Amino acid sequence: MLNKTSVTAIRALVYLGRSASPEPIPPIQIANALGASPAYLSKINAHLTRAGILQAHRGIKGGVTLARLPSEISLLHIVEACQGRILGDYCQPYDDTSAVCAFHAAMQELQHSILATLSRWTLADILEKPQPDAHLRAHVKCCMGPDPFRSPTSK
Repeated sequence: MLNKTSVTAIRALVYLGRSASPEPIPPIQIANALGASPAYLSKINAHLTRAGILQAHRGIKGGVTLARLPSEISLLHIVEACQGRILGDYCQPYDDTSAVCAFHAAMQELQHSILATLSRWTLADILEKPQPDAHLRAHVKCCMGPDPFRSPTSK
C-alpha cells in the first residue's frame, strides 16, 4: 500500500516535527537518525520540497524545516508527494456504481476509503504518538522503527 519512500518520508517528517530546534536540520543528520542513505533521503526531501511540505535552506547552516504546521500536512499530501496521485487501477471510471461490475464497485469503495483515511490523518496526529507504548516496544515491530527520535535536539 505505502511504499518505502512514503514511509521513510513520514519518519523524516516526524523527526523534524519532534525537533526542539527552530534551525534547519541537515539532511545527513536525519538520514543518520533514520538509518537511511543520505542520497535516498535527498531524493525524498526533493519530493517533499516540491510539494510544499518541506522548506530547504541553503548555506553553511542549511538544512530542511517543515514548510507548514504539522496539522496542515495530511498523510495524503505526503504519500502523493512521494508516490504520485493515488488512482484506482480497475475498470474504466464510471460514477454510477450500481451499473458497473461488482469488482469495480468494490475497488472504487476501497479507493474512496483509502483517500478518506489518508486525508483525515495528519502529521500532527502521528506526532502525538510516534511510537507504541513502552511495554509493547520489545514485542511489536513498528514501521517508525527503533526510536530514531532521540537526539540532542529532540523533545
